[in-house]
Amino acid sequence: MQQNNQQQNNQACEITHVKTFEQLEPFPEQLNPVQSDPKDLIQVQSINNCLRLASGRPVPKMLFGKFWYQGELCILFADSNLGKSILAVQIGNGISSGNCMPPFELEAAPQPVLYCDFELTDKQFEARYSAGYKDHYIFKPDFYRAEMNMDNEVPEGFKDFDEYLIAGLERAIVQSKVKVIIVDNLTYLRNETEQAKDALPLMKQLKNLKKKYDLSMLVLAHTPKRDLTQQITLNDLQGSKMLMNFCDSAFTIGESTQDKGLRYLKQIKQRNTEQVYGYDNICVCRISKPFNFLQYEFVNYGNELDHLRKLKAPVKSEHIEDVVNLRLQGLTLREIADKLGITLGKVDWLLKAANKKG
Repeated sequence: MQQNNQQQNNQACEITHVKTFEQLEPFPEQLNPVQSDPKDLIQVQSINNCLRLASGRPVPKMLFGKFWYQGELCILFADSNLGKSILAVQIGNGISSGNCMPPFELEAAPQPVLYCDFELTDKQFEARYSAGYKDHYIFKPDFYRAEMNMDNEVPEGFKDFDEYLIAGLERAIVQSKVKVIIVDNLTYLRNETEQAKDALPLMKQLKNLKKKYDLSMLVLAHTPKRDLTQQITLNDLQGSKMLMNFCDSAFTIGESTQDKGLRYLKQIKQRNTEQVYGYDNICVCRISKPFNFLQYEFVNYGNELDHLRKLKAPVKSEHIEDVVNLRLQGLTLREIADKLGITLGKVDWLLKAANKKG
């Protein structure tokens, strides 16, 4: 009797799965029993109808491995002079040509790309993609570059430069008929992106553009001064909380202490995939220019901890006291170094530390 009751309870708790949406076609109210007005701010629909509509849309494809997918607003952030623009152009070139940067997969078909370059002059750009301003690299014809016309003033009808700039960005998207856009960089879209009040309207406008034109958008951003002994986190992005809330994915470039030319890529946020390139599986790359194309070259996978600046050992008071006492005895710096078994430079540094301590 007890066993029969248990079986009945188990059956009652089983979840009924509908294999296909077609099984519900005779009963459309089962798909969407609530009909919201299209003008309503909050749109309500059944989860079944939500899944049915989503199933008719294409599965997002990788644009740059698991770092950036189609339809995402992705942020790439790093400190100055680490090569954000170099990587961004390389990613854009890969999407327009269909030639991905190994080992990062490119699932989408070759397509036009708009690269908004608010950083470099055309001559600086030329230097990167030529051999001594000769033998230029030939990009695909539908890889477009846009730059800022700094002579323009804000015309009537726009309340400020920010609104004028977003309108100009929208016009460039329409003119080039692209679905992939790279913005280099966020600083030129707002004056104070580190402030939440300024970051919020910016991200809203970018997301509106993305949704309106069904775009895949990569936005470059700076990090403020950070502790290079610590791992990079979402808190290292200017205006981090607001920007991270409104973007779909984010990754970063870190500087390796092992070699001046080494950089590493690390996932910070992702929605279309699990985290693959976290702190224990970063992508170590080297910036190089084999001939006429400045680029990132993948080296290996690694652990972020191995590429961070090491903390200096704290100076112990007795170390300073030993050096000071020997100096007071009349020993030279070299004699002190020989006696304590340390370098001459460290003796000098410890004496200076003693002076600071008074």
